[in-house]
Amino acid sequence: MKTFKTYTDIPADSQDAVVAMGNFDGVHLGHQSVIALARAIAATNNAPLGVITFEPHPRQLFAPDAPPFRLMNEKTRAHRINKLGIDALFELPFNTALSQLTAEEFARDVLANGLKIKHVIIGADFRFGKGRQGDADMLCEFGHEMGFGVTLAPLISDDKGDYSSSAIREALNNGHPEDAARILGHWHRIDGIVEKGDQRGRELGFPTANISLDDLHLPKFGVYAVFFDILDGPHKGVYRGAASLGIRPTFGINKPNLETFLFDFSGDIYDASVSVALVAYQRPEEKFDNLEDLIKQMNIDCFEAREILAKATF
Repeated sequence: MKTFKTYTDIPADSQDAVVAMGNFDGVHLGHQSVIALARAIAATNNAPLGVITFEPHPRQLFAPDAPPFRLMNEKTRAHRINKLGIDALFELPFNTALSQLTAEEFARDVLANGLKIKHVIIGADFRFGKGRQGDADMLCEFGHEMGFGVTLAPLISDDKGDYSSSAIREALNNGHPEDAARILGHWHRIDGIVEKGDQRGRELGFPTANISLDDLHLPKFGVYAVFFDILDGPHKGVYRGAASLGIRPTFGINKPNLETFLFDFSGDIYDASVSVALVAYQRPEEKFDNLEDLIKQMNIDCFEAREILAKATF
């Protein structure tokens, strides 16, 4: 997959692409349906298959002080999109200049004259241009005038509601990672680099791998059964574990992080790239009066996590 962080000077072999366009936070099944429709149209036209997205997410420009809301960072989103067999990712810099383009200017300067697209597929609720003035009908009109096709992809839903990034956040807020997975088509994952923590877990007999939650939406604090993928290094592979997500109140108020105890594992994985899949929420975060009670509960958590993960089939 070729990645472009501009909409100018696009090489000829990535022009005339059929593109899916959106923020694609989570790359959930609804997003995947938009991309699948783009793939079908690209195949019919023997055209490159592309995805247009924005970095940072527009909400980060317009509400920089709002709590973190992203389900995945830029690198994770690109990795997930790449797995879908995309030829070109157009990751447009969402800055003040881009945000001030009118809907017509965006269609003309970015899509038609910049990227030189052949066809664009959007969700029916997609908005674009300064003040979100552009809607699906306007983009269809601009496409007709400017020489590119436009297809609206229907919203995807089931009997529990529409598939959306907001619905995934709500599921995670409520401690229901299985509902998030239903919408995503895979377990919700938190990716990062293993960092050195306070090493209290080692002293307690439960050494943990710690990763930062900076700039990500925070799921409900508590203990989770997880699959833990080590993506590089000598211990590369998939492991099972119990993870604590939160502020570790037994030891004061700390910056939120995710720390995972891996079952049946021994090794140094500091600085390794990892991906942690939240499979099941086990209990809320709790402050313990003493370390003996904490260790007792951790043993219970690990026993329950092993049972959950032995039955996990998603």
